[in-house]
This record gives sequence, C-alpha cells and structure tokens, in this order.
Amino acid sequence: MKEALVLIDIQNMYFEEGSYKLFEPEKAAFEASKVLERFRKDKKPIIHVKHNFDVNGKSNGEYLLDFNSAVKPNLNEIVISKNRPSAFYETGLKTKLDELGIDSLVVVGMMSHMCIDTNVREAQNYNYKVTLIHDACTTKDLDWNGNKIPAVTVHGSIMASLSGMFANVISAKEFLK
Repeated sequence: MKEALVLIDIQNMYFEEGSYKLFEPEKAAFEASKVLERFRKDKKPIIHVKHNFDVNGKSNGEYLLDFNSAVKPNLNEIVISKNRPSAFYETGLKTKLDELGIDSLVVVGMMSHMCIDTNVREAQNYNYKVTLIHDACTTKDLDWNGNKIPAVTVHGSIMASLSGMFANVISAKEFLK
C-alpha cells in the first residue's frame, strides 16, 4: 500500500474574518501540520490542494489565497489548483496519483461540509482507501430552512456520514501512533 497526504484548501481565506471564516481553523491546521510533518519525515508523497477564490479588488487577495503558514508547501511538494469543490475535476490530481502509484489517501483540510466531503466521496470512485483525520478538518456554521446549524454539528454529521463506507475517520493522535 502506497499512501499520499492530501491537504485540501488550508488557505488563509478560512482564517480571516469574512464570509469564509471557519470554526477554529487554527486547531485544525495545527493537527494537519502534525500529520504533514510525519509525511515529510517519512518522505511520503504530499499534495497540497488550493482553491482559486475570486478575490478581485481585495488588497490582501494574494494573502487570502495563500496556504496558511502552518502547512506551507515545501518546494518538492505537489501543489494542485482547483476551481470546484472536487480536487479531481479538471486538475490532473488523478494522473499524478497514478504516476506515483498511490492507492491510499490521508485527507486533512477545509471545509468539512464542502470540499472534504466531495473529495472523500469521489476518492471512492477511484478505489482509493481513505483515512480522514477528523480533527485536522473544520467547517463553519450553516443556515438552512431558517435554522442556524452550528459548525460542530455540521462537522460531526459529515464525519459520521463518511465514516465506514467512505473513509476510516480517526484523530491525528490515532493516526500518528
């Protein structure tokens, strides 16, 4: 089994006040950084996925799009840019994983209810075994049908729905044992 770490959208956009601010992104990024360090130490493939947000007119646009300092890519690490929730859609990710002989993915990142959910489910279409590090992911409060759904509930619901059928959902501590 050959595994790769896929860090999804751990970008400054999610740490700043505004419409994309997530629930405790620093905690998730900290846990993701521990997993990233393990992969670096073990010299295993690392893929950073970056979502291309529209930041027209924002003076700090480049900063918002950049990876958070907790998980900045090293020069030898792969960076994939995407325009949709799926990192597989029109990006070359699948081709890169095939070139590397990857059959197992460890996934961390943002947002649980959107890009994490999409990518974990899509990975099953390609027969990847997925380990999802639940405390290295986060999301935000959502509004639906006139109700505010707290981020903790959204995150828990997504992790529960992915656990088993789509991924082995564990903590960073469990993964790093």
